[in-house]
Amino acid sequence: MGFDEEWSRLRSQAAEQQGTSMRLNGADEGPPPGPGGQADLASTPAEKKAAANTIENELEPSTKKATDWADEASATAVKEFDGWDTGAGLKKVTETWDKQVKVLMGRLSSEKNALRGANLYFNNNELDINSQFSPLLTPRTGPYASGLNGL
Repeated sequence: MGFDEEWSRLRSQAAEQQGTSMRLNGADEGPPPGPGGQADLASTPAEKKAAANTIENELEPSTKKATDWADEASATAVKEFDGWDTGAGLKKVTETWDKQVKVLMGRLSSEKNALRGANLYFNNNELDINSQFSPLLTPRTGPYASGLNGL
């Protein structure tokens, strides 16, 4: 039996095993998205501000404090093992640690700035969209308030 014949036979068997109806392996049991369901955005400006403040007031200072403590302990260990291969290894580990801490602190700072910038971005986006639709909106007061252009 050649490849084409075997492939045709396998495709026929697979088609026979599948019914003509569609069956899902699972579905979300929760409410549907959209009106009445869950909101698309899961955070508010207040939550973004709180998260940015947590990064600034808790995570960054705690990380800095832990880094300083580890640097002191590592420096002491490097001095104690000076001249040994262990001392050289500890020095290399300390250099790697310092690079990783620098990356982490940069990441925390960028996340904090992104959280704060998101509110500004969303507000500016809302104002821009509103300005695009404002010519289409009918005034609520004045001669054109009726929507009949003064007629």
